[in-house]
Amino acid sequence: MTAWLLEDGDALAKQYRYTFYKPSPATIARVAVGETVKLIFRFESEDPEAPAAERMWVLVDEIGVDGHFKGRLDNDPAYIADLKVGDPIAFEARHIINTEHDDDDNIVERYLRRCFVTKRVLHDGQPAAYLYREEPEHDDDSGWRITANDESDEYMDDADNCAYVSLGAVLNVDDAFIDLLDAPAGSAFVLNPETGHFTAVDD
Repeated sequence: MTAWLLEDGDALAKQYRYTFYKPSPATIARVAVGETVKLIFRFESEDPEAPAAERMWVLVDEIGVDGHFKGRLDNDPAYIADLKVGDPIAFEARHIINTEHDDDDNIVERYLRRCFVTKRVLHDGQPAAYLYREEPEHDDDSGWRITANDESDEYMDDADNCAYVSLGAVLNVDDAFIDLLDAPAGSAFVLNPETGHFTAVDD
């Protein structure tokens, strides 16, 4: 019995739309025999240092008209004992998480820059209700600061209650404000809980 299985990239991309990159169907349709594609091999291990999965390249040998592929593993696993380079791998388009082709619409890269967000929004399920944009502090900083608008001063004074994460990580839990993210530094918005709409306010 095999100790590994292929992760469904489509399911991961649906769950983590803004942080998990999955090539578009048009990009996958460009894959040709002789190219390599990346798959996620999930496995269980008794090694406490082992990850839950390995991402590895597979050389494409056959492409079926039904979206099924056959290929060979193109690198040696670091942890999966019953796999080695050259082993045959059968997979589907849903398993492909990267190709050799550029993707002009990479939503993960679009929201890669970071923001400060309270854990009321990121972990507690509260909607983003007040957000404002400062001048970015670093090259990877978007300048956005996102809160649930119900945090006390005491809460905000505790650095452990805030996280510095990609905008995509916040959008995974609440993307209602996505259309506001192109607003310039100095912009601020508050959510009207009755209408679900944001209104621009003075910061």
